[in-house]
Amino acid sequence: MPSRLVRFQASGQSHFVTFGCYHRRALFVDEESASVFELALERVRTSFDLSVYGYVVMPDHVHLLLSEPGRRTLADALKSLKQGIARRPIAEAEHFWQKRYYDFNIRSEVQFREKLRYIHRNPVRKGLCERPEDWPWSSFLHYATGVKGKVEIESEWAARERERKEEGVSANILQPHSSQKRA
Repeated sequence: MPSRLVRFQASGQSHFVTFGCYHRRALFVDEESASVFELALERVRTSFDLSVYGYVVMPDHVHLLLSEPGRRTLADALKSLKQGIARRPIAEAEHFWQKRYYDFNIRSEVQFREKLRYIHRNPVRKGLCERPEDWPWSSFLHYATGVKGKVEIESEWAARERERKEEGVSANILQPHSSQKRA
């Protein structure tokens, strides 16, 4: 393994990222611990101005499909995410995360769909559930139903919701307020 891993960031591409718990310990095994991760991911999403396209929290590792952040670097965002979780009382341990993370640049729509499918099917492949919709700590239900979870997912559902809100704001601007007198 090379001593300096080369990363292609600031490329404008999306990234498939994987990182694991220290020595692959199962630290995300219940609603509370997975929720801590999801809340931290949402904090990092807003703080670093990045889009989350997909995620799954597995017992001993995490997969993310992300844009590059609008503020700072992807490495900074992931460092903040990992540090924010490691400081929480999830497990009594000296180390929480493995030091490195795997980063794959997404270069096409086909790769994007492939990685998103991989993320959502990971709990099924690992025998943790029968169907992707049975695993509560992923973005699958958002894609299947449009339901909003703890993490805002950038998807067609989210784009349509933004359009509806913008149309509603435009319609409200054009209509006189009830307090205004009509001529």
